[in-house]
Amino acid sequence: MKKFRFPEDGDVAADIRERYGFDGDLLEIYAENTGAKVHKWHHYIPIYDRYFSRYRSTKVKFLEIGVNNGGSLQMWRKYLGPDAVLCGIDINPDCSQYDGQSGMVRIGSQDDPEFLAAVVKEMGGVDVVLDDGSHRMHHIEKSLRVLFPMLNEGGTYMIEDLHTAYYPRFGGGFNAPANFFNTMRQMVDDMHSWYHGKSGLALPELAREFSGLHVHDSIVVIDKAAAQRPTHSRVQK
Repeated sequence: MKKFRFPEDGDVAADIRERYGFDGDLLEIYAENTGAKVHKWHHYIPIYDRYFSRYRSTKVKFLEIGVNNGGSLQMWRKYLGPDAVLCGIDINPDCSQYDGQSGMVRIGSQDDPEFLAAVVKEMGGVDVVLDDGSHRMHHIEKSLRVLFPMLNEGGTYMIEDLHTAYYPRFGGGFNAPANFFNTMRQMVDDMHSWYHGKSGLALPELAREFSGLHVHDSIVVIDKAAAQRPTHSRVQK
C-alpha cells in the first residue's frame, strides 16, 4: 500500500479539495484531527458526507466495526454531534481503553452473531453500520448477513476498504469465488428477481430488505428499505 501513501508533509485538506471537489465540515474534522490517530483514504471523505450527512445532529445509532486507535469514533462524534449513539467493536482487547471517550467500545468478533446481537440490543437498535473491521471476505459477508436484518428501516450499511476483495491474503482475488463483489452480483440478481423468474434467491435473508446498492472505489453502500413489487402506469392529462 506504500505506493498510495500520501506524503507526510503534504496538505491533506488541499488534496481532498482539489481532487474531489469537496470542502464540507468533515474535511476539516479529518484534516485537522488531533489526539487519537485516524487513518482514511482521501476519497472516502466526500463519500462519507454523501451518505451520512442526513444523520448529523440526530440521535442516530451508529455502529462501527473496527476501532483501532479510536480516532475514527472521535471523528464521528465531532461530525454527527452529541446526540448520536456511537459504538465501536473490535476483537483486540486493547481497544477497551477507548470505551467512553467518544462512544461505547465493546470487545468481540464481527463474525459472532450472539455478540453482534447483544451490541445492537445494548445500543437500542442500529441505523448505520460501517464495516471497517478485518476486511476478510468471510467476516464481511457474515457481518452483513447478521447485522443487515437488524438495521432499522431507512438505514445505511457501508463496507469500506473493499480493495481487499482482490487480495488473496484477505480471502479474495480477482477471480476468487469469495471475492465480495460476487456477493454483490448475487444481490443485484436478487433485486431483479421480479423480472428474470429464476427460482430461489442467493441471499434470501436480505433480498426483500434492500432498495439500493451503491459501488464506489473500495466502498459499497446498501440502503435498507422494504423492496416493493414494481408497477408502472401510463398517465396523460
